[in-house]
Amino acid sequence: MTCPIPPLHLYSVPREPDPEQPPPPPRPRTAWTADQLMATEFPEPRWAVPGLLSEGVNLLAGPPKVGKSWMSLGLGLAVASGGRAFDSVPVDGGPVLYLALEDTPRRLQNRMGKLLGGQPAPAGLTLVTECPPLPQGGNEAIAGWLDRNPDARMVVIDVFAKMRGPSVPGASAYDADYAAVGHAKRLADHYGVSVVLVHHVRKAGSDDFLAEVSGTNGLAGAADATLVLKRARGQADGVLHVTGRDVEEAEYALSLHQASGAWQMLDGPVTDHTIGDTRAAILRAVRANPGAKPKDIGQALPETDADTIRRTCSRMAADGQLTKDSAGRYFPPDTRTQDQGTPEVSQLSDCPVTPSDQPELPGQPETRGVRLSDSDDPNRSTS
Repeated sequence: MTCPIPPLHLYSVPREPDPEQPPPPPRPRTAWTADQLMATEFPEPRWAVPGLLSEGVNLLAGPPKVGKSWMSLGLGLAVASGGRAFDSVPVDGGPVLYLALEDTPRRLQNRMGKLLGGQPAPAGLTLVTECPPLPQGGNEAIAGWLDRNPDARMVVIDVFAKMRGPSVPGASAYDADYAAVGHAKRLADHYGVSVVLVHHVRKAGSDDFLAEVSGTNGLAGAADATLVLKRARGQADGVLHVTGRDVEEAEYALSLHQASGAWQMLDGPVTDHTIGDTRAAILRAVRANPGAKPKDIGQALPETDADTIRRTCSRMAADGQLTKDSAGRYFPPDTRTQDQGTPEVSQLSDCPVTPSDQPELPGQPETRGVRLSDSDDPNRSTS
């Protein structure tokens, strides 16, 4: 016999139902003939964070204690208030549901206080610390909240392991991972919102950031986009690698403000922020003056010894951080030298080209439905 899941507690102000609230959106159409499909005009994807988080399932993975929760909470605050994500990307405001399943209300309050820095907290952000797994009532709980907030833009599940639920007996690991993400995928597609699943990476590193996501390829395969946050070894505190169906594959250098916990996006290519100070200064000088020789770079960097500049340029060329032509002139790594012909943007540009249809840049047992609202029992403790 299946035990019903008890009523949940929501640490936010409940809203009275609005009799004039529009009905939930109709179920999306899933079949067309070829001519019908080509003749159909579809709305542009709804972006929670333009260029980074589109509608659909977004898998945000990273190692423990790297700052994933700070990042996802900061994004939730930015979207709910209509502010700037990463302190630089303007976003359209809308309701956000944040499932902080590893946090307490006190910790959330403390973190939000730091992130807000004295600014008022947005009423559009709903915070929840308990929710059943998706296949055991979580789907209905989230769907109920989305029905009551038809303008919602984002749902964050932190962490996904708390919500995926048990695997179907006999299913392979790949099928189980794919099906687990599929629960969130159906919600995202039906309501046209961005669902962010906060997840972990495996201990073993890899040249392919997708291979670092903990679990099988079924997780990244079912998700619409995968974002992997990695620690940088140079000046940046982190590098966010992004790829997906509707987002351009790219990487972004980020800095973590320790006092506030806020992640900020750094200007310029990632390589400018993840190499040593001397190399970074030389690279910036070469970007400002492509084709410069070491003596030209020395004039731009008078505080650096000329021999150091000459040796460092040679090493950077050997490491692929600069390109050098037969005349001894140096160029940025994402362009061809004049020996090679016309400059060409690399396949994965440090400054990704934004496509025309994507905004630019500067989360089994049958149970009764669960509503994300206060307990029906007013005498029940919230501790």
